[in-house]
Amino acid sequence: MTDQAASARLELLVFSDDATVRQEVIDGVGRRPAKGLPLVSWTEAATAEGVRMAIKDREKEGQAPFDALVLDAEAKKLGGMGLAHELFTELDERPAVVLLTARPQDDWLAAWARRRSSCPAPGPAEPPGGCHQGPHRPPRHRHPRRLSSAPVRLPDV
Repeated sequence: MTDQAASARLELLVFSDDATVRQEVIDGVGRRPAKGLPLVSWTEAATAEGVRMAIKDREKEGQAPFDALVLDAEAKKLGGMGLAHELFTELDERPAVVLLTARPQDDWLAAWARRRSSCPAPGPAEPPGGCHQGPHRPPRHRHPRRLSSAPVRLPDV
């Protein structure tokens, strides 16, 4: 492993109003998603305003934007899809967005939100199949295939 991979961290944010969903995502990705990738540093947000604040705090501190946002499309009030669409129109530097959807039929709405990938939400009702990648992918990012006990690929740093 290179010194850069050992010292760098993937900065990820997970948003869900359900603490169980946030923890399942964090546990599913693990500390280091794959051999040779850096460790993951998580920021959790339970509200859309918490996501906005976390993004603004990083800007104020002069830190790079998050490498990826994992947003729960089923969150109450403003869900991950609406939030992703809002952030896409407001941010100059847009991180990769992974949406957790409850139904495969929601993929068209996830595409409207300009997500980079959408995955079935973790849990017992998870349908078979993997993530759906959207057309708005920068070439430097790789996307997770699925949030489960299988190894997950995250954006390369």
